Amino acid sequence: MSDIRYIIICIVLIFSGFLVLGVFGHDYQIANIEANEFGKCYQYYDDKEPVAIDCSSKLFDQALFFIIVTVLIVGGIISLIKGIKGKWDNEVKSKDMVGPGGDKNLEKD
Repeated sequence: MSDIRYIIICIVLIFSGFLVLGVFGHDYQIANIEANEFGKCYQYYDDKEPVAIDCSSKLFDQALFFIIVTVLIVGGIISLIKGIKGKWDNEVKSKDMVGPGGDKNLEKD
């Protein structure tokens, strides 16, 4: 794959990781506070009263969410490193070279 494609993939993965964290992150922030301060966790609904649930399941959902976001961001960073360390123009075939020393110049002689 081309090196610039890895950099584009990096931008998409990191942007999507931060976007998911920003849009859906507020739903998962309250689990630690509820567990540590109150000892009871609640599932909140728009149209009915909150329901008491097990804190471990809410903390597991929070951990799973942050693992997904972390995988997206780390995948983007790995893609960026692979794109930067790429060979870029070092492996240009001699038949494709246009400047001095290329095969196209040798055909004119």
